[in-house]
Amino acid sequence: MSLLERVEPRKTRIGLVAGGLGAYWPQFPDLLPQLQASARRVSERFSELDCEVVDVGFISDAQEGAVAAEKLRVADCDLIVGFLTTYMTASMLVPVAQRSGAPVLLLNLQPTESMDHASFDTGAWLAYCGACPLPEMANAFERCGIDFRSVSGYVEDERAWDRIGRWIKAAGVRAALRHGRHGLLGHLYPGMMDVITDPTLVSAQLGGHVEILEIDDLRVRVEQVTEAETTERMKLAREIFTLDDSVVEDDFRWGATVSVALDRLVEDFQLDTLAYYHRGLDGETHERVAAGMILGASLLTARGIPAAGEYELRTSLAMLVMDRLGGGGSFTELQALNFHDNVVEMGHDGPAHLAISSAKPLLRGLGVYHGKRGWGVSVEFDVKHGPVTTLGLGQLRDGTFRLIASEGTVVPGPLLQIGNTTSRVDFGCDPGEWTDAWSGSGVAHHWALGTGHQTKNLEAVADLLHLDLKVVAPERR
Repeated sequence: MSLLERVEPRKTRIGLVAGGLGAYWPQFPDLLPQLQASARRVSERFSELDCEVVDVGFISDAQEGAVAAEKLRVADCDLIVGFLTTYMTASMLVPVAQRSGAPVLLLNLQPTESMDHASFDTGAWLAYCGACPLPEMANAFERCGIDFRSVSGYVEDERAWDRIGRWIKAAGVRAALRHGRHGLLGHLYPGMMDVITDPTLVSAQLGGHVEILEIDDLRVRVEQVTEAETTERMKLAREIFTLDDSVVEDDFRWGATVSVALDRLVEDFQLDTLAYYHRGLDGETHERVAAGMILGASLLTARGIPAAGEYELRTSLAMLVMDRLGGGGSFTELQALNFHDNVVEMGHDGPAHLAISSAKPLLRGLGVYHGKRGWGVSVEFDVKHGPVTTLGLGQLRDGTFRLIASEGTVVPGPLLQIGNTTSRVDFGCDPGEWTDAWSGSGVAHHWALGTGHQTKNLEAVADLLHLDLKVVAPERR
């Protein structure tokens, strides 16, 4: 998708503080330089993870901890990382965690895999003693009401850094939701009780802002699009899509015009996601505007601004989570079960995440949008073959949100050619059993389908968001 300029998300901001007990320094003169060298290496590794690192240096006592706490409070970090290089008292890190308000990750990374017991003296041992204060920190944090998580290993331990990477990704997702502006355009699809979402609950549980938009906010921008802009967008679409013979030139032109206007709408309102639906009537302007959104919404989604139809705010948020985890995330629902091939067929009539298409996506002309008014062009493809994850944002009877996920594999096979996205997903069990388990999880009838097995990352996301994660995994066949 090099033809589409992806929106660069805000870099995840990591606050890093390393420390050890200052009483050791005069006793063991070689210890502090060794620990500071480890701290510099850890800081380098964080910088390599494509995040912004606010490194406040090395602390040796509670007073220095208080100074570091104030620096990190002002920095507005997405994750606070405390590197326990050796023993240190809880009083050195509790203020850091209390004042920042950000999630806390504690690192116990010793210099190498193990000590050289034959040659080590007390000073050398203390460089491997980061595990010692970890229970102390845990107990103090619990008593102070501070959530935390930890990773233990050694400085160049790739297994440990894989786990650290999950927390960095999760912090990025939390930041995207916390700072996000989510457009909600039009009105609810009549009767869809499961997709109704109170915008206040989004701000309360996930952070961010829900911007309520009218169809006229888009209509006026459609009217301002020039012929030259439309022609340029059609040229771009021809490069990205294969155009089916069913595409009517006027409908293609209209979809391109609406696409330009959608870009302007997103820019003007500084949106990070968009959920939309408008019914319209008898081919009037509002109906035509709503019917022309699939092309532009798919292009936005591929650029990292997820767009979901049918007023599906929670699904646009689930798509954002999957996108920020690197899995794309395409608007999806159940279509049919194939008991011969043991797959679940799922997709939607648009929009779609073009960046995770298995091949060059197809643009098909439709004279009828099933269940909706209007006509125009729609997107057709299946998600890249291989491991995938479904992710829904469910809502329980008490109003709390729940992340709901399941891992499967997209496999090749026959697909409908009706202008819908369709993927054949093998969940390793009877399709009927999976469908019953998935439907009973509290998920709505839409969700995000993304690439890769993401449940480990989603466990970290759920932890930082203080949400329950329900993983649907029926007994494997």
